[in-house]
Amino acid sequence: MNRILPVALFALLLSTRLFSQCSPQGNQTSYGTNNVWRGYMYNNTNFGSYRGYVTEGTASSPNFDQDFGGANVNFPTYNCFVNTETFSARYKLTKTFTNGTYDFTIGGDDGYRFSLDGGSTWVINQWNEQSYNTTTYTVNLNGTYNMVLEYYDNTNDNRLSFSVAPSCTGGENTATYGASDTWRGYIYDGTNFNIYKGMVTEGISGNPSFTQDFGGSNTTFATSGCGVNTETFSVRYRLTKNFTYGNHTFIVGGDDGYRFSLDGGSTWVINQWSDHSYQTTTYSAVFSGTRDMVLEFYENGGDNRISFTTQFNIPLPVKLLSFTGKEHDKLAELNWDITQDSDPDYFEVQKSNDGNSFTDIATIPGPAGRQLAASVAYQYSDPALLTGGASFYRLKMTDISGTVTYSKIVLISTAVVARNEIKIFPTLVTDNNINLKTGSSLKQAFFEIFDFSGKLLLSQQIPATAAGQTINIPLGNGNLAKGMFLVRIKEAGVPVCTQKIIVQ
Repeated sequence: MNRILPVALFALLLSTRLFSQCSPQGNQTSYGTNNVWRGYMYNNTNFGSYRGYVTEGTASSPNFDQDFGGANVNFPTYNCFVNTETFSARYKLTKTFTNGTYDFTIGGDDGYRFSLDGGSTWVINQWNEQSYNTTTYTVNLNGTYNMVLEYYDNTNDNRLSFSVAPSCTGGENTATYGASDTWRGYIYDGTNFNIYKGMVTEGISGNPSFTQDFGGSNTTFATSGCGVNTETFSVRYRLTKNFTYGNHTFIVGGDDGYRFSLDGGSTWVINQWSDHSYQTTTYSAVFSGTRDMVLEFYENGGDNRISFTTQFNIPLPVKLLSFTGKEHDKLAELNWDITQDSDPDYFEVQKSNDGNSFTDIATIPGPAGRQLAASVAYQYSDPALLTGGASFYRLKMTDISGTVTYSKIVLISTAVVARNEIKIFPTLVTDNNINLKTGSSLKQAFFEIFDFSGKLLLSQQIPATAAGQTINIPLGNGNLAKGMFLVRIKEAGVPVCTQKIIVQ
């Protein structure tokens, strides 16, 4: 008779009896303290059939690495044991952290997950069958946290490890701006500026442009403090720069998201904050003075690259091709054209009754800061054209550098006021004398002569004249050059008659 079989059978029966009759200790809810975990053990993979508790960690450190005695063995608890072929464990620890950044590294074979809020959420979740691997989570903590670490094994090898340590971080003031065209770049682990790792600089004195690929994808990029993995990270660049007045163009490129601000991050003049392959965006504006520039970037896996270029477009003077005026439907219609390479900020239309004293009547914006494909035409109509006289117009042109230039003067004459019936003759003058006949009396009249640029050449008072009287008016001392001129009569300061004449 084989005596081995009965002995083996007896041992199995004894083991089964002990397994079923032991009384597991622990309430399954209490948290460990003083860096010592309370681990509640279960005899299946889903926290059923409670078998007792164990402890891990020491007063000096909560870190541990446990293999449960190997595969398919009985692992002791208070006050029972659990077979390590298919089992689960829930570890609990209440711990207070001083303000700082911490790296949690959890490893397991098979599934594991880790919570900082009593199991409500899992900051690490690898709840699947796998060979031993580790996951690291970095976070800023300050205060007391109820940590839960859960684990299960579904046959074969088993192992669970936990470690926490202060994270490597940079020590710079991340609000400080670079100067002298050299950016200060603050680099963070995480795509949303999560954990500050250290600083880099970009650009050189006199040129803030740069391109950076961070050494490639899924590598470690060195900073002033700690290295950062280039798979999921973010950067905030800062630079204060004083700009000369003019048209400034900014070209920003990135893979993945990027955005650019000229006011410290309050608004984004370029905003491509999404996952995408490398692309560029251009923004142009006319301004001067000091700007706090912020350039932000994040990478969310794969290739990574950020680039920045700025260009200064020198303002060009306003070049006027033509400026003309005419009377149309009792309006003074003004037209002017500028060249393609002009850079006007605005035009001021100015008007005068005598060709000497001008006042502003309208402001017309220019295409400052825009690339022109061709010459640009402008038009303005003055509804207050003088009746029975003349109006003088000119343009005051201001370019984006603030330089002011003026156009020639345009004269627009209107019909004679009928009630006065003033006649000026002859219109072809050969002896420097002209005659004036009026149908009504003139008491405070002036006789004026202009050239066709609007320049006043002669002004003299007319003696009191009775209605129907003809008087002779000499045209100066014979100094009037030959050519075409405009004669205007004003009564009490109001133009009442305008006439073209030719002097030979």
